[in-house]
Amino acid sequence: MIKLAIVGRPNVGKSTLFNRLAGKRLALVDDLPGVTRDRREGAGRLGDLDLMLIDTAGFEDVSDESLEARMRAQTEAAIADADVILFLIDARVGVTPMDERFADLLRRSDKPLILGANKAEGRASEAGVLDAFALGLGEPVPISAEHGEGMGDLYAAIVAAAPGAADAPDADDAKPLKLAIIGRPNAGKSTLVNALIGADRMLTGPEAGITRDAIAIDWEWHGRPVRLVDTAGVRRKAKVQGKLENLSVADSLRAIRFADICVLVMDADNAFDNQDLALGDLVIREGRGLVLCIAKWDKVAEKQAALKALRETAEDRLPQARGAPLVTVAALAGVGLDRLMQAAFAVAEDWNARVKTSDLNRWLQHMIERHPPPAVQGRRIKPRYMAQIKARPPTFVLVASRAAQMPESYKRYLVNGLREAFGLGATPIRLHVRAGKNPYAEER
Repeated sequence: MIKLAIVGRPNVGKSTLFNRLAGKRLALVDDLPGVTRDRREGAGRLGDLDLMLIDTAGFEDVSDESLEARMRAQTEAAIADADVILFLIDARVGVTPMDERFADLLRRSDKPLILGANKAEGRASEAGVLDAFALGLGEPVPISAEHGEGMGDLYAAIVAAAPGAADAPDADDAKPLKLAIIGRPNAGKSTLVNALIGADRMLTGPEAGITRDAIAIDWEWHGRPVRLVDTAGVRRKAKVQGKLENLSVADSLRAIRFADICVLVMDADNAFDNQDLALGDLVIREGRGLVLCIAKWDKVAEKQAALKALRETAEDRLPQARGAPLVTVAALAGVGLDRLMQAAFAVAEDWNARVKTSDLNRWLQHMIERHPPPAVQGRRIKPRYMAQIKARPPTFVLVASRAAQMPESYKRYLVNGLREAFGLGATPIRLHVRAGKNPYAEER
């Protein structure tokens, strides 16, 4: 069990995250700063990690005999007792002087440290997430404790920071590919899982909704470890009935957040239904790799014409998943299974890709020469340089003058160029544009 201390200045969402990881409302939460005063401990779970959570009071930079000073002492005791420290900042506010002073204290603790940028839902938080790099505590993990976003990235950060995790031999080679099989009820997900592993592991049948839990199965494909997760079918929210189905849907959505790659299984007779599109969009928004799988292909008569129509529909109705491979399978007949797994591993390779900064900036210069950014209000936007700040999925930051005014169309031009130039066609790509620091700002 990993002892995780959640620390930060007041009102950054520590107790909200504590409650989410604990799975119940153990800590009081309010918009008023300073609600938490004592250390609170509770058991929690994130994916397959067992956690002992420590919620702390907001950090106050005082050292007298006041209540705030005693609260600070409690926080310091929690830091000393923890295995891993999760330092939260508010991504909507950005880095404050208090955050900087707390970061200095944490550096001296000599404990494994994760920097979390909370309240990172929506575009208003992007600048704050990028500002967090200035703390010098490594790559920030964008999360939303209130909405449950970014929990998969937080899981990966805790695994990397946990004592002894980095010393495991060949840790990267031994990690299985986490492959979630998702889709609407009765699309053929469990039949596909059984066909892949070559055993009747999952219940199947013509009735919709047989699978209720997200079932993980450890398996190997040509010697490569895979953790298959079969999920319950997800219907439109308006059609979900009863507490049990609500829990099943929540479990499926959670499986998406903790997957590396998601295989969206669709019935060949009515693929790309609105619910299929919603699931595909969710996978992309969560930053997971996506493979489009058309099941029950043996029932299709005119296969070439049908495949061409499906590809056109995918490009038209799911443009945000551009480059996601589309694979046809007939699970009961064992057709297309190897193609499906080849596509999943190809997407995983793109999803983990890293590009050298020197190569990126040579490419950027070429893209600007070919098509310069447009002038806005008579003044041209000037891109300065670009760097990759993380993989899983590949995420890039572009520093430019007048960054807030860069049109979405030019960002799409750059993202499409990244796909073509560096072979990243089958993965979500995130591009953040930020302004460089003004050297005269502090003097003014």
